[in-house]
Amino acid sequence: MVATSSPRQPLHLLVIAASDEAMERLLPILAESDKACKFHRVDSAAGLRNALGEQPWDAALYLPGVAALSLPAAVREIDGFGMDLPVILVAGPGDQPAMQPAMKAGARDVIDADRLERLIPAVEREVREARHRADHRAALEMLNESQARFDALASNLPGMLFHLRRDAEGGFRFLFVSEGCQKLFGFKQQHLLASANKLFDAFDADKRKSLEHALLESAAKGTLLNWEGHTKGRTRQKWINLRSTPYRFDSGVVEWRGIATNVTESKESEAELRRSRQQLAELSTHLEAVKEEERERISRDIHDELGSILVFLKIEAAHLASKLPEGTGRLREKAHSIEHLLDQAMSTASRVARELRPGILKEFGLPAAIECQAEDFTQRFGIPCRVQCDEDAIEPEPDTSLALFRIAQEALTNVAKHAHASLVVMRLRRERGNILLEIRDNGRGISEVDMQKPKSFGLRGIRERVLSLAGEFSIEPAEHGGTHIVLRVPERAGVEPPSEEELQRNLF
Repeated sequence: MVATSSPRQPLHLLVIAASDEAMERLLPILAESDKACKFHRVDSAAGLRNALGEQPWDAALYLPGVAALSLPAAVREIDGFGMDLPVILVAGPGDQPAMQPAMKAGARDVIDADRLERLIPAVEREVREARHRADHRAALEMLNESQARFDALASNLPGMLFHLRRDAEGGFRFLFVSEGCQKLFGFKQQHLLASANKLFDAFDADKRKSLEHALLESAAKGTLLNWEGHTKGRTRQKWINLRSTPYRFDSGVVEWRGIATNVTESKESEAELRRSRQQLAELSTHLEAVKEEERERISRDIHDELGSILVFLKIEAAHLASKLPEGTGRLREKAHSIEHLLDQAMSTASRVARELRPGILKEFGLPAAIECQAEDFTQRFGIPCRVQCDEDAIEPEPDTSLALFRIAQEALTNVAKHAHASLVVMRLRRERGNILLEIRDNGRGISEVDMQKPKSFGLRGIRERVLSLAGEFSIEPAEHGGTHIVLRVPERAGVEPPSEEELQRNLF
């Protein structure tokens, strides 16, 4: 039986009544309503259960007189399905004594049968409230699920989530800390929530001051808080990293929601890496020193012993040529050819000796040694090499001079091997307490791939030499093609070059 008076979405009503005749008095009210109503009558517990399982219902109307199903029993059946289905009792004049027990049994409202005009408004009100309760339960379930998810994430993070507030007077207070507090700092969450000083007390005086300064700077500038410091302790100290973005309120209150993590292992790895790097640098320096000593010994042997032998052979060959009798023209040609070969051998021995250990570096300084190296490069490979020295009196320490000479030597070797250049320009000058060496060629240039090749030991050697001198090194494509190498090293080891501000102050 269906009554419809409007195309609006109808109300689905479940009517618990003994017979169709018992609910006939409701039909005029339902028909006159501007709300379409669809209803279904049941008169037993089994019928109620079947109806509840078939489709959702908006409300249930209970008419007294159902012998097979009392109101409390009907409410129990509905509750057993886990439904929030409002039950409204439609009571007649003789049913007044049953009203109070009905409300106790779970009825949402009682409508007097003589005032049925209140039925539809009451049903609509109860339907709205039921839907509000359903929305509230859904929101609460979502909130609980979100909270459970957050708790699971927070408990499994390798650190401590925190919510820190700084009030307008400058006091700090934790609004939330996760379970990682115990593992990170050694005290429980409630201790940190009770007093934010527990956090600051975990560090020594210097680190505490550094943390307070970092928080104040983050609050004042609105910048990311990214602070690291180690805790107090006689044994192994923990390195803690605090990271958060601040949020500032109009009242002056600042809040940080972030994470504190234990970065001890990474710090120790960094320290170990630095120590390893330092040891490798020391080993590299030692090997370079040993190599230079060996080069010097070989250079001395070539210059002194091999050179003297070649000179003696040259004298003997000349003396032999002068003693040849007339008419031995071919023998004289052979003798002169031997003299020419001996000249070439002497020149080669002299060049090799200079490359191994340039005596000119000690005697005349770095500019002269680089110019001599450029001349040898031009003669050997036929590539013009120009050298510009802004000052002739550039005299860095011996180790620095030797390193710069070797760098120039390696750079010219790379140009000869790979650049396909037709011109090389080298410039040596002073710049604010540093020695600046620039090497530029007009060859094919260098790419990032070239610099990352596994066997690019020449560039690595240059970089290592510069690092050992606490200098800077860059290599990049030149503006108009080719390669541009720039290296800058302190003129005196252990002496910081003056800053721009000091230079201006000294100038005036």
